[in-house]
Amino acid sequence: MIRPVAALCGLSLLSVFAFGTASAAESGWSAPKCGAEPDAPAVKAGTVAQYNESVDRVTAYEKEARAYNACVSGQANREETAISQEASAKISRIHSASAAVQTHIAGSFQKLSSELTAAGRKLGHH
Repeated sequence: MIRPVAALCGLSLLSVFAFGTASAAESGWSAPKCGAEPDAPAVKAGTVAQYNESVDRVTAYEKEARAYNACVSGQANREETAISQEASAKISRIHSASAAVQTHIAGSFQKLSSELTAAGRKLGHH
């Protein structure tokens, strides 16, 4: 008897990897806490027995791949969040320093303008 593969057809496996086909290692980033990416099995369909064994291997692979993908996704999310928070803190410090410079310069301009206005009045120039 041939085993059904409805759960494995169509978008099932594709939905797990909707964000690309490159492995994390190929991108130069890894999630070592997740272990190694499971290898996709070869499908053999020379006989009904080989086909049924392939269905079992693909089913096991799908389970392992989903768990690995969830782990990698979670690790990536945590690292991206940390990077984003660090970048936000740096941006905030830069913005504060820039705003302080702008405030200081504006204050200097105001002071100089007031001094020139007062000096002009003292000297009789309007």
